[in-house]
This record gives sequence, C-alpha cells and structure tokens, in this order.
Amino acid sequence: MNSVGTVLVGVAIFVGIAGIVIPVLPGALLSLAAILVWALEEQSPTGWIVLAAAIVLIGASQVVKYVVPERRLRESGVPRRSMFVGVLLGIVGFFVIPVVGMFVGFPLGVYLSERQRLGAHAHAWTSTKHALRATGLSILIEFIGASLAAAVWLTAVLFLV
Repeated sequence: MNSVGTVLVGVAIFVGIAGIVIPVLPGALLSLAAILVWALEEQSPTGWIVLAAAIVLIGASQVVKYVVPERRLRESGVPRRSMFVGVLLGIVGFFVIPVVGMFVGFPLGVYLSERQRLGAHAHAWTSTKHALRATGLSILIEFIGASLAAAVWLTAVLFLV
C-alpha cells in the first residue's frame, strides 16, 4: 500500500478509537475495517497475521466488555431495566441536546428508573454511580482492545512491511 493509503488507514483507526471514547461511531468496528482494508491491499502474510491479531484482540474486547461490567452490575443490584431506560434516555438526549445529550440522558434515565424502583434518592444515586462505573469500564475495555490492535498494525507498518 502506498504511503497515502497507509496514512488514511491510520487516520481511520484513530477515528475508530476516538469513536470508542466518544460513543458516536462504532469505533472498534471502524478500526477493524481499516485494518481489513490494509490487509487486503497488502496481500502479504504479515497483513493477514496483523488482521488475525486485530480480530482476536477486538473480538475478545467485545466479549469482555459485556461480561465483566454485567457481572459487576449484577453484584451491585442494578437491574437491566435501569440500564435499558438509561440507554433510551441517552438516545433521546442525543437528539434533544446535540453533542452532550447522551451524557446527560443516560445517567438521568438510570437515576429515574432506580428512583422509581428504590424510592430513596441515596439508593438511586448509588445505583446510578454503579451503572456509570460499569459503562466506563466497558468503554475502557473496548478502548484497550482497539488500541492493542492499532499497536499491532503500527508495529507491522513501521518494522515489518
């Protein structure tokens, strides 16, 4: 692949990683798609090995990002219903208050659902904090998986190809 194409793949990977931190784009998928395009263009054993490593790293992060936070939420007693309400209000907030609405709507949805379920402000706020920590952990796990895949790709570009 020529240097312009390689830079564009790198930019797409970076945008994908940014899409994980600011959850607007399917970041891990975008990063993986960029590495796939690079591997298809390279048509070399190195390209296929890098693609396989990226699939394993991102695939594992996609599994772990649901399993670990879900277990912590279950242990803290936050039901799936509250998370669902949080996601719904996050989506509504995204359209009502552009850019930051998702970050307002999600915690508000979880809090309102937990307040209705538990009654007391203190208990609802504690559950909301658990939900926010679980969401942050999920984002961190996906970020690490995509960053490791990007590091494998960058290593191959700089030293192997």
